[in-house]
Amino acid sequence: MNTLRHFPHAHFLSQLETSGAHACASAHAPLPPPLLRVLMAPDEAGQPAPSVVALIGLLGARAAVLQASFDTAAVADELRRYQKFARAGPPSPHIVQLRQQQGAVRLAASRARQSFVAAAVAFVRYACVEVPARSALEGFAIGWIETHVPKDVPLRHHGPD
Repeated sequence: MNTLRHFPHAHFLSQLETSGAHACASAHAPLPPPLLRVLMAPDEAGQPAPSVVALIGLLGARAAVLQASFDTAAVADELRRYQKFARAGPPSPHIVQLRQQQGAVRLAASRARQSFVAAAVAFVRYACVEVPARSALEGFAIGWIETHVPKDVPLRHHGPD
């Protein structure tokens, strides 16, 4: 799909990728202690710490999952819109193309979820984060991101009142 969905932690992720963990820790308002612990992990010879690399991977995978779910919904909506008025009989070439696109988007969504789970496993391992018993890793990782990683500041419209 061509439309991009806004990832709420995109600014923090881009700062983390370009400036590094220590710059991110000092640039933002007070960060939660669990995130500071991850960002301030000791690194080796100027290289980013494994926990920071895992956090970058986790945030990138989360952005991919959100984009894939948006794409899946957009293709499904378009397919429903065209199938509603389709004539009986063999499907039109456009509907066939939309079904193929839907299959490709579903496959991309499955791969994005798998990469998110793999990134969550790496993050939990390298950041020494304990996952509570009887909680799904995927849900825990999403909750951890939403709780501890700063969101982008929404832009306000400064036009005439």
